[in-house]
Amino acid sequence: MTPYARRGVHGQTVETLARRVLSGEIPEGATLDLVALQSELDVSLTALRESLKVLAAKGMVDARQKRGTFVRARADWNLLDADVLRWQFAEGTTSGADAGLLRSLGEVRGIIEPAAVRLAARRRTDDDLDALEAALRAMGDKDGGAAHAVEADLAFHRALLAATHNELLERMEMVIESGLAHRDEIVHSSPHGEDPVPSHQAVLDAVRAADEDGAERAMRALLDQAVRDLDKVHGSRRAAGSRTTGSRTKDSPAKGSPAKASRTTGSRTEGAGEK
Repeated sequence: MTPYARRGVHGQTVETLARRVLSGEIPEGATLDLVALQSELDVSLTALRESLKVLAAKGMVDARQKRGTFVRARADWNLLDADVLRWQFAEGTTSGADAGLLRSLGEVRGIIEPAAVRLAARRRTDDDLDALEAALRAMGDKDGGAAHAVEADLAFHRALLAATHNELLERMEMVIESGLAHRDEIVHSSPHGEDPVPSHQAVLDAVRAADEDGAERAMRALLDQAVRDLDKVHGSRRAAGSRTTGSRTKDSPAKGSPAKASRTTGSRTEGAGEK
């Protein structure tokens, strides 16, 4: 599914509702109090209902007579939807599951990309090679900063999937990119990651040579490096967190920990009538 446009009141409302559901602030099975949400978010009832349609299309909410609009069970959510993945990675919505979700997406990449790169090595055109080379040159530009490095990496993997000339595999870019972008933001903002250019160059060289076995080996090595980079960054963060925790007094709250809840969640007990 194509990601929705995030601009304007509609986009902001969708983002707010989605993150509350994914964080568990509005739990599975909760019935939404649309009037309370409309007042809190300061939007029209029409705008609120349109926003909920976006979440309904992603399997996150549903509406029934006598029950109203409610949050569906997580098993019903379209977890491979690009927006749902992005929302889960958004700050404050993963409830400590960030590393686990990245690990799951890493396993998905390990299944898809080694097979995809074999097709790319067999089917790539000159235009495909040009796109891969351009992405690799951008990746080697050390003056662009973390955001530039992230976009260059995404462009390389996008070009690889396009080089398969398989429409369904090309659509997988939305799944892969969500996890890859978040992983890259973490790694490229840290001094602990390895230089990504050599591993990507090895993939490109094998694809250019039409070496399917070599391309698969190079991709698996690249994915192994991605795991090592994340482990290094998470290890350094855990160490830094331990030092911070050790310096905090026993009764002082952690920075960023929530105070008493004062915001309306927009959910109510089942059986309460919808106004």
